[in-house]
Amino acid sequence: MWKRIKKWLGFSSTVIENEEDAMKKFLIVGLGNIGEKYHNTRHNIGFKILDYLAEKEDATFETVKLGDVTSLKVKGRTLILLKPSTYMNLSGKAVKYWLEKEKVPLNNLLIITDDLNLPFGTLRLKTKGSDGGHNGLKDIQDKLQTTKYNRFRFGISDAFSKGRQVDYVLGEWTEDENSKLNERLKTSAELVKSFALAGVSNTMNQFNGK
Repeated sequence: MWKRIKKWLGFSSTVIENEEDAMKKFLIVGLGNIGEKYHNTRHNIGFKILDYLAEKEDATFETVKLGDVTSLKVKGRTLILLKPSTYMNLSGKAVKYWLEKEKVPLNNLLIITDDLNLPFGTLRLKTKGSDGGHNGLKDIQDKLQTTKYNRFRFGISDAFSKGRQVDYVLGEWTEDENSKLNERLKTSAELVKSFALAGVSNTMNQFNGK
């Protein structure tokens, strides 16, 4: 119906198709730091979730401009997975570049990051908010010039002593955390797919706090 209305109003079929294709495309960005020494650290949970999702969907990352990228199809939706190679503090540069390159609507952007303010493994999806002191989110906000973008926060807890925050977030998971991590990664991957298929509101209702 809307397609017929837009044609009647004078929109070309090419414009309509491009708009509809764009709405089915999603940019999923996992934040982290490149390099083997950061691979299994708490700060790299964004990378880890995307690695898990890509492996389950038989997708392979390719190193390209400003990051490692792969894409997968989920029920008619295209999910572009991006692991920025800019280091955490400059994540916004890669996000802005790939949003524009792939012509992904801002509403279809999802940033995955760690969160010290949530208990380990707690999942929380939000549509806007402050950077919360997170340098990756701070740079994304600066480059996009808005705080209104979807972010998926994965709780890493705040179980560190005074003055040890940097060591904690750049530290590796404990044995107990590792034993629970695979189940959390599975649920996180389901959240990401739900974001693209069911929308942000339904996904928040289903997954937040789990």
